[in-house]
Amino acid sequence: MTSEIRFRALAELDEQLAHIAAAPRDEGSVELIVCRPAVGERRELDAGELSLELGLVGDNWKARGKRNKAAHPDMQLNLMNMRALAAIEPDPARWPLAGDQFYVDFNLSDENLPSGTQLTLGEAVIEVTAEPHLGCAKFQQRFGRDAVAFVNSEAGKALNLRGINAKVVQPGWVHIGDRIGKR
Repeated sequence: MTSEIRFRALAELDEQLAHIAAAPRDEGSVELIVCRPAVGERRELDAGELSLELGLVGDNWKARGKRNKAAHPDMQLNLMNMRALAAIEPDPARWPLAGDQFYVDFNLSDENLPSGTQLTLGEAVIEVTAEPHLGCAKFQQRFGRDAVAFVNSEAGKALNLRGINAKVVQPGWVHIGDRIGKR
Protein backbone atom coordinates (compact mmCIF):
# COMPACT_ATOMS: atom_id res chain seq x y z
CA MET A 1 0.00 0.00 0.00
CA THR A 2 1.47 3.37 -0.99
CA SER A 3 0.91 6.44 1.11
CA GLU A 4 -0.65 9.39 -0.63
CA ILE A 5 1.11 12.74 -0.44
CA ARG A 6 -1.03 15.47 1.08
CA PHE A 7 -0.25 18.90 -0.28
CA ARG A 8 -0.60 21.84 2.06
CA ALA A 9 -3.57 24.16 1.51
CA LEU A 10 -3.04 27.83 0.71
CA ALA A 11 -4.49 28.90 4.08
CA GLU A 12 -1.92 26.71 5.88
CA LEU A 13 0.87 28.18 3.80
CA ASP A 14 -0.26 31.77 4.37
CA GLU A 15 -0.03 31.16 8.13
CA GLN A 16 3.73 30.68 7.68
CA LEU A 17 4.45 34.04 6.01
CA ALA A 18 5.55 35.85 9.18
CA HIS A 19 7.91 33.01 10.13
CA ILE A 20 9.44 32.97 6.64
CA ALA A 21 9.80 36.77 6.54
CA ALA A 22 11.62 36.64 9.91
CA ALA A 23 14.55 34.71 8.41
CA PRO A 24 17.94 36.34 9.10
CA ARG A 25 18.57 39.40 6.92
CA ASP A 26 22.34 39.92 7.20
CA GLU A 27 23.79 36.50 7.90
CA GLY A 28 22.20 33.08 7.70
CA SER A 29 23.23 29.49 7.13
CA VAL A 30 23.37 26.87 4.39
CA GLU A 31 20.95 24.10 5.40
CA LEU A 32 20.93 21.80 2.36
CA ILE A 33 22.98 21.42 -0.83
CA VAL A 34 21.51 19.46 -3.74
CA CYS A 35 23.29 18.60 -6.97
CA ARG A 36 21.25 17.76 -10.07
CA PRO A 37 23.58 15.52 -12.12
CA ALA A 38 20.90 14.84 -14.75
CA VAL A 39 17.28 15.81 -15.37
CA GLY A 40 15.13 14.26 -12.64
CA GLU A 41 18.13 13.18 -10.52
CA ARG A 42 19.05 14.66 -7.14
CA ARG A 43 22.05 14.08 -4.92
CA GLU A 44 22.37 15.67 -1.49
CA LEU A 45 25.89 16.90 -0.74
CA ASP A 46 27.75 17.70 2.47
CA ALA A 47 29.87 20.15 0.46
CA GLY A 48 29.97 21.50 -3.05
CA GLU A 49 32.50 23.36 -5.14
CA LEU A 50 31.39 26.52 -6.96
CA SER A 51 33.08 27.28 -10.27
CA LEU A 52 32.86 30.37 -12.48
CA GLU A 53 32.31 28.18 -15.53
CA LEU A 54 30.16 25.35 -14.14
CA GLY A 55 28.27 26.84 -11.19
CA LEU A 56 27.93 23.95 -8.73
CA VAL A 57 30.46 21.38 -9.95
CA GLY A 58 28.64 18.16 -10.89
CA ASP A 59 25.31 19.92 -11.43
CA ASN A 60 23.73 19.87 -14.90
CA TRP A 61 23.09 23.64 -15.13
CA LYS A 62 25.49 24.11 -18.03
CA ALA A 63 24.00 21.19 -19.98
CA ARG A 64 20.48 22.61 -19.59
CA GLY A 65 20.83 25.11 -22.41
CA LYS A 66 17.94 25.10 -24.83
CA ARG A 67 18.24 24.21 -28.50
CA ASN A 68 21.54 25.64 -29.68
CA LYS A 69 21.61 28.14 -26.82
CA ALA A 70 23.99 28.10 -23.90
CA ALA A 71 22.65 27.81 -20.37
CA HIS A 72 21.56 31.20 -19.06
CA PRO A 73 24.53 32.73 -17.19
CA ASP A 74 22.26 34.55 -14.72
CA MET A 75 20.53 31.31 -13.73
CA GLN A 76 23.68 29.40 -12.77
CA LEU A 77 22.57 28.87 -9.16
CA ASN A 78 19.15 28.62 -7.49
CA LEU A 79 18.69 29.39 -3.81
CA MET A 80 15.51 28.84 -1.80
CA ASN A 81 14.56 29.92 1.71
CA MET A 82 14.51 26.80 3.88
CA ARG A 83 11.59 28.14 5.93
CA ALA A 84 9.49 28.47 2.78
CA LEU A 85 10.36 24.97 1.67
CA ALA A 86 9.58 23.48 5.09
CA ALA A 87 6.21 25.28 5.06
CA ILE A 88 5.40 23.83 1.63
CA GLU A 89 6.72 20.32 2.25
CA PRO A 90 6.90 18.84 5.77
CA ASP A 91 8.80 15.71 4.65
CA PRO A 92 12.57 16.43 4.46
CA ALA A 93 13.05 13.44 2.16
CA ARG A 94 11.07 15.36 -0.51
CA TRP A 95 12.91 18.69 -0.16
CA PRO A 96 15.44 18.02 -2.98
CA LEU A 97 12.50 17.74 -5.40
CA ALA A 98 12.12 21.53 -5.31
CA GLY A 99 14.97 21.61 -7.81
CA ASP A 100 17.27 24.21 -6.27
CA GLN A 101 20.91 23.70 -5.33
CA PHE A 102 21.12 25.71 -2.10
CA TYR A 103 18.54 25.86 0.67
CA VAL A 104 19.32 28.56 3.20
CA ASP A 105 17.97 30.07 6.37
CA PHE A 106 18.23 33.59 5.01
CA ASN A 107 15.82 36.32 3.90
CA LEU A 108 15.82 36.23 0.09
CA SER A 109 13.32 39.07 -0.41
CA ASP A 110 13.81 41.70 -3.10
CA GLU A 111 13.93 44.32 -0.37
CA ASN A 112 16.79 42.54 1.40
CA LEU A 113 18.66 41.28 -1.68
CA PRO A 114 18.10 43.44 -4.76
CA SER A 115 19.64 42.28 -8.02
CA GLY A 116 23.40 42.85 -7.98
CA THR A 117 23.81 42.12 -4.26
CA GLN A 118 26.90 40.04 -3.60
CA LEU A 119 26.79 37.32 -0.98
CA THR A 120 29.39 35.15 0.64
CA LEU A 121 28.35 31.52 0.40
CA GLY A 122 30.91 29.50 2.34
CA GLU A 123 34.27 30.34 0.71
CA ALA A 124 32.62 31.51 -2.52
CA VAL A 125 31.03 34.80 -3.53
CA ILE A 126 27.84 34.85 -5.59
CA GLU A 127 25.75 37.66 -7.07
CA VAL A 128 21.97 37.85 -7.04
CA THR A 129 20.65 38.24 -10.60
CA ALA A 130 17.47 39.82 -11.92
CA GLU A 131 16.13 36.63 -13.53
CA PRO A 132 12.88 35.69 -11.75
CA HIS A 133 12.54 32.25 -10.18
CA LEU A 134 8.86 31.31 -10.04
CA GLY A 135 6.80 28.20 -9.44
CA CYS A 136 6.34 26.11 -12.58
CA ALA A 137 4.51 22.98 -13.73
CA LYS A 138 7.13 20.67 -12.19
CA PHE A 139 6.89 22.50 -8.87
CA GLN A 140 3.09 22.18 -8.99
CA GLN A 141 3.28 18.46 -9.77
CA ARG A 142 5.61 17.88 -6.82
CA PHE A 143 4.05 20.20 -4.22
CA GLY A 144 0.54 21.06 -5.39
CA ARG A 145 -1.41 23.88 -6.96
CA ASP A 146 -1.65 25.83 -3.69
CA ALA A 147 2.14 25.78 -3.30
CA VAL A 148 2.50 27.45 -6.71
CA ALA A 149 -0.22 29.98 -5.85
CA PHE A 150 1.65 30.68 -2.58
CA VAL A 151 5.08 31.28 -4.12
CA ASN A 152 3.65 33.21 -7.09
CA SER A 153 1.34 35.41 -4.97
CA GLU A 154 2.13 39.08 -4.42
CA ALA A 155 3.60 38.32 -0.97
CA GLY A 156 5.38 35.26 -2.36
CA LYS A 157 7.05 37.25 -5.12
CA ALA A 158 8.07 40.06 -2.73
CA LEU A 159 9.70 37.51 -0.39
CA ASN A 160 11.02 35.41 -3.32
CA LEU A 161 9.45 32.32 -1.75
CA ARG A 162 10.27 30.21 -4.80
CA GLY A 163 13.83 31.42 -4.49
CA ILE A 164 16.35 33.50 -6.36
CA ASN A 165 18.82 33.05 -9.18
CA ALA A 166 22.49 33.88 -8.79
CA LYS A 167 25.85 33.49 -10.47
CA VAL A 168 29.30 32.69 -9.13
CA VAL A 169 31.70 35.66 -9.01
CA GLN A 170 34.41 34.06 -6.85
CA PRO A 171 34.84 30.27 -6.79
CA GLY A 172 35.14 28.28 -3.58
CA TRP A 173 33.71 25.51 -1.45
CA VAL A 174 30.39 25.56 0.37
CA HIS A 175 29.55 23.16 3.21
CA ILE A 176 26.34 22.43 5.08
CA GLY A 177 26.27 24.82 8.03
CA ASP A 178 28.41 27.46 6.30
CA ARG A 179 27.50 31.10 6.50
CA ILE A 180 25.58 32.98 3.82
CA GLY A 181 25.72 36.74 4.19
CA LYS A 182 25.84 40.09 2.51
CA ARG A 183 29.30 41.07 1.36
